[in-house]
Amino acid sequence: MDLHSRYPALSDLKARARARMPWFVWEYLESATGTEATQGRNRAKLDEVLLSPSVLHGEFTPDLSVQMFGQTYPLPFGISPVGMSGIFWPDAERMLAAAAAAAGIPYGLSTVAAQTPEAVAPHLGAHGWFQMYPPRDPGIRTDMLKRAKAAGFSALILTVDVPVASRRERQTRSGLTQPPRLTPRLLAQVMQRPAWALGTLKHGMPRMRLMDSYADTSVKTSSTAHVGYLLRTSPDWDYVKWLRDAWDGPFIVKGVLRADDAARLQDEGVDAIWVSNHAGRQFDAAPASIEALPEVRAATTLPVIFDSGIEGGLDMLRAVALGADFVMMGRAWHYALAALGEAGPAHLVDMLRLDLISNMGQMGTRSLTDVRARLIG
Repeated sequence: MDLHSRYPALSDLKARARARMPWFVWEYLESATGTEATQGRNRAKLDEVLLSPSVLHGEFTPDLSVQMFGQTYPLPFGISPVGMSGIFWPDAERMLAAAAAAAGIPYGLSTVAAQTPEAVAPHLGAHGWFQMYPPRDPGIRTDMLKRAKAAGFSALILTVDVPVASRRERQTRSGLTQPPRLTPRLLAQVMQRPAWALGTLKHGMPRMRLMDSYADTSVKTSSTAHVGYLLRTSPDWDYVKWLRDAWDGPFIVKGVLRADDAARLQDEGVDAIWVSNHAGRQFDAAPASIEALPEVRAATTLPVIFDSGIEGGLDMLRAVALGADFVMMGRAWHYALAALGEAGPAHLVDMLRLDLISNMGQMGTRSLTDVRARLIG
């Protein structure tokens, strides 16, 4: 089967994924917060970024590589950490880690993923990034970093845009609880999706296994006060300093939208700034991430990573034109998994690569550093 003929765009993978996921899982993946205005703003503002085509540059193959953290990445994108990744498609963490390793791109594992760092370790490539939702307990914090490092994760991501739990009303209406519990309503949806159901039966109902390993079994948690939230805290600048001292390797702070925060983070010794509004899942009055990107770029000399709303290679080039050095995607990889199983992520990598090459050819840009000169306005 020629995957490029049947699934030439991310929208094709998304449509097939929707048909293969239970409805409550789809709603969890797709939902934002509030009226989902920020989620919509991400897409609208990306569409407003225009790039100038240029002609008569002859035949060339664009260089898609990026230098960051003293390493060369063959492509300018990676796989974002996504909480409970394994609920979107069974065994997602293993398959995504293996796909990233094969492509030579970063794979981010969330603190609240369905697999532990140790379980992912055998499949991890050279660019494993561990994302931390900050535990309150210093002992847990220290042990978690030790485990991530021992498992082969080279970079640490601190997510700072979740100081409190967001109200994802659409997700709540779907009936999903944390930890997931199959009510008769949800079970009826599962029965309509046999591939997802059989995979989940084989691998078990996803849980936050890393967080579970620190849980006091005597503590009973409700659907809204699960172990993940019991162990998380809202970080401050002292927390950033503590992590910088404790982690030997690249340290990335994710969820930055303000120039003054980016400047201070550079002063505190972090190694990269990640511009993100959490894909609209946290605060519905936030600007689109692409709107915040130029001011953050101007405020720091550090590498700038970008996410929120990216749907293809052209969107990546829009972000690069406005100052991003690297782009991450979350939902897209789970569309690919749900649509095509283990073959999905490799197909998405190839699709994005071809899209980058096509659009850079239209602009006559031989490298990503040339793209900024094509920004209109």
